[in-house]
Amino acid sequence: MKTETRFDPSPAKDVISTPMDFSGHTPMMQQYLRIKAEHPDILVFYRMGDFYELFFEDAEKAARLLGITLTQRGASNGNPVKMAGVPFHAYEQYLAKLIKQGESVAICEQIGDPATSKGPVERKVVRVVTPGTLTDADLLPEKADRPLLAIYRLTQRKNSLIGLAWLSMASGALKVMEFSGEPKLSDVRIKQELERIAPAEILLADDTGEIAALSLPGKITQVPSWHFDFGSATKSLLEQLGISTLAGFGAEKLNAAVSAAGALLRYAQSTQGKGLQHVRSLAVESENEFIGLDAATRRNLELTETLRGQEGSSVAPTLFSTLDHCRTAMGSRMLRHWLHHARRDQTIAQARHAAINALMRADACSGLQSTLAAVPDIERITTRIALLSARPRDLAGLRTGLQHLPSLRAYIDLCAKDADAPLLKTLEEALTTPSECLDLLERAIALEPAAMVRDGGVIARGFDADLDELRGLSENAGQFLVDLETRERARTGINNLRVEYNKVHGFYIEVTHGQTDKVPDDYRRRQTLKNAERYITPELKAFEDKALSAQERALAREKHLYEKILTDLAPHIGTLQSIAQAMAQLDTLAALADHALRHNWCAPQLVGEPLVAITQGRHPVVENQIERFIANDCELSAERKLLLITGPNMGGKSTYMRQTALIVLLAYMGSFVPAARAAIGPIDKIFTRIGAADDLAGGRSTFMVEMTESAAILNGATEQSLVLMDEVGRGTSTFDGLALAWAIARHLIDTTRSYTLFATHYFELTQLPESHPSSANVHLSAVEHKDRIVFLHAVQAGPASQSYGLQVAQLAGVPQGVIRTARKHLALLEAHSVQSTPQFDLFAGAASQQEEEPEETKTSALEEALQKIDPDSLSPREALDILYRLKKMSGAAE
Repeated sequence: MKTETRFDPSPAKDVISTPMDFSGHTPMMQQYLRIKAEHPDILVFYRMGDFYELFFEDAEKAARLLGITLTQRGASNGNPVKMAGVPFHAYEQYLAKLIKQGESVAICEQIGDPATSKGPVERKVVRVVTPGTLTDADLLPEKADRPLLAIYRLTQRKNSLIGLAWLSMASGALKVMEFSGEPKLSDVRIKQELERIAPAEILLADDTGEIAALSLPGKITQVPSWHFDFGSATKSLLEQLGISTLAGFGAEKLNAAVSAAGALLRYAQSTQGKGLQHVRSLAVESENEFIGLDAATRRNLELTETLRGQEGSSVAPTLFSTLDHCRTAMGSRMLRHWLHHARRDQTIAQARHAAINALMRADACSGLQSTLAAVPDIERITTRIALLSARPRDLAGLRTGLQHLPSLRAYIDLCAKDADAPLLKTLEEALTTPSECLDLLERAIALEPAAMVRDGGVIARGFDADLDELRGLSENAGQFLVDLETRERARTGINNLRVEYNKVHGFYIEVTHGQTDKVPDDYRRRQTLKNAERYITPELKAFEDKALSAQERALAREKHLYEKILTDLAPHIGTLQSIAQAMAQLDTLAALADHALRHNWCAPQLVGEPLVAITQGRHPVVENQIERFIANDCELSAERKLLLITGPNMGGKSTYMRQTALIVLLAYMGSFVPAARAAIGPIDKIFTRIGAADDLAGGRSTFMVEMTESAAILNGATEQSLVLMDEVGRGTSTFDGLALAWAIARHLIDTTRSYTLFATHYFELTQLPESHPSSANVHLSAVEHKDRIVFLHAVQAGPASQSYGLQVAQLAGVPQGVIRTARKHLALLEAHSVQSTPQFDLFAGAASQQEEEPEETKTSALEEALQKIDPDSLSPREALDILYRLKKMSGAAE
């Protein structure tokens, strides 16, 4: 759900210009309304005892979104107070629902002591939870990041300078990039980058209406334009990173990107209510760093989502779900990142290939993965430590993960021995155990701590003497009472004397009325009952004071110690982040090695020559879904740039095209590939135009969507791009579609010179190789058997003999009557055709025909025939037959 919010962490400057009068409200409602005035556009969770309450419009909205009860209690300023609440111990589940619907929530806590407060308990907003600033494990998807992104545009004459900055709050990764161009091209580029980065929330200046009008994905939050001031942004970045210049990161001249980063940091810090200790570095991404994938390509290749926009599953898998054998959430996120960010730099992929090869040769995947399975999400735990929001079990999990480091290093050492895998050696060094950090966790945190600090039992015994003493008082109370009761019975001679406790009167000694004459002088009456008297003694009173306060003081002491432990862990944040990154890479490499072993994938060769040579290639997802997959070759080079692919529907053309693109992408992301052999040269972008659907919301027909995607390819592809074009021109009239398909193919051959796989049912195009030697015909084979079609799925040289449209229609369940009628009409059309082979003169003779002035007799005969033709209703075959007939008429007239 897309929502829009205005946010300013400095309301006194921009939001509240005049004091608001709340004098008619109760003191507590005055406090609430003052807090709400600082956060007018977001929901406020206002802590009251064991509940977070929402009031007035917030209550109505929350009741609608969460399905909770809306109530009305009392009155304030003469109006009923509408309320809705959620229990504080389970508020995360409600928070998750709101965040999923694009809402932001301000968490307002009690920070004062109710026992000492004369008026309402002091409260303040301790953090603001937004879709882009999540760090809680319960609110975040385990295997994906949800970054916060800021966009800033500077207009320079006719060009726009666009700065992007994005932060993964859950990992602390801060990145920026900058690009320029004409406004329309810049808008297209913005959308492409957002598709790659997939932000959960986007920050815009409140005076940037043209960007807000782009229908950007996710939640849009507008902040004051002065937040993007370059001077303030630079200062904020330098302070955050603890440096004196941005030159070391290559960002000193990126004015628009730095401005965006400054606004981003200001917003992130204000929502957390504290500094961002885990944001310690800056990465500058360039336009040419990654293999370009536009939104259509990511969708058509089903990298991480199916064509229906769903996450992959066993029923409808994606490339990500197929490859994700990672044992940690960190590894799964890393794998997802690699799929969307394949580097053009071949050396990076080659280093990963070498590491995977070493893991496979040592047969260490199973042992490595079983060890990794015991490792928690160290990356996100480290972030919560930095934000002082880590829970006890986070620290216990971190301790367990660090204890497995020696074992992981041993596996890496085994694999890297006698192997040329420098990446593994780098990972081994990064996984060095931080002894001081681990020692603190082992001494301080109980083996099985409680879920929350407030529950106690978090700090290990022996870590703090004062805490141990307080725990002793609380835990030994029962034994003390038993001993006291035994001594008092012996001292007084009252055999039925009992020492007991209740929450109202505390500890007491109970004596029946018949025995009260034996009560010693130091007994003081506490309560009289119908059949007994209850007493207290100085000894019991002293113990009561200690015991009743011991548990409370123990909890307070644990809370203090826990906060100190988090502070003491702060110096280790950088080391823990490096360990998390190394573990994620190791897990991803092990998952890819495991998949390659199980499915017989090969190591691709990345070469400098212009080449895509795949032997016995397979589709990485489809090969797991069917019993027997037919492998096929693909040969593209400087002399053979375009393959014209023909064959029946359902014959495997789209699968063949997609598998080629996926093999190229896998090779550059650093994975082995599903082939017997693969050699791939430099690739800068991958484009796909496969399938189409209308865009009703955007007012675009199927054909318009198809042409828009084609235009993006023709304008953006280069000699090093891989282009997949599937049935271009099918969404309009036959002649228009055929002409467009011809012209697009010619452009890709002559002008763009990209590596192109061009699937078509226009058989006229199969004569292109006669005039353009850098193109070649291939087809997906099929045979007929008793009026039915059998798909062989094998790619063979040359064009297909026919499209087998009627046979495919029969397979689809079209009624037999319709099939028979179609066969008769097809025979009739074929009978009118002079030739059985395609006629290429539609294009070859176009120029000469235009120059020739037709005679009156020929013109009148042709005009009469042409008037009877409805081009929009013709199939390609019918159009071809009519073309032959017109040609025959033209010859007869001469």
